[in-house]
Amino acid sequence: MIGYVEHIDVEDYNALRIAVGWGELKPARAQIGLDNSLFVVAAVNDGRVVGSARIIGDGGHVAYIADVMVLPEHQGQGIGAAMMERIMAHVKTLAEEGCAMFTCLMSAKGKEPFYEKFGFESRPGERGAGMAQFISA
Repeated sequence: MIGYVEHIDVEDYNALRIAVGWGELKPARAQIGLDNSLFVVAAVNDGRVVGSARIIGDGGHVAYIADVMVLPEHQGQGIGAAMMERIMAHVKTLAEEGCAMFTCLMSAKGKEPFYEKFGFESRPGERGAGMAQFISA
């Protein structure tokens, strides 16, 4: 039975990153990212973390959904959708009457239909293209 908690430790976070092909982060850097998240959800099966997602942002107008990950052997079981439902519910708690939360994410190629189920629109579109850059020191 899958349970959901609102935290994840660095070791489990990095294990998920490795399992989905994103690579390990230096633990100190990963911890900074987790500590500065607005919200974290992790899926746990028999004491093992099998998925995680988080929200980063300013808490006022912008929420960015990041790191939606499910171990490959647990994909297709509704875990990602259950985490996204929790993520979206939390974003709604950040919204204020009469004000919208600009909520965005970067989808892995081919995963756009999953996020469209939650109301996300693919870009490029009339609002422009999503863009990203990795900057190394």
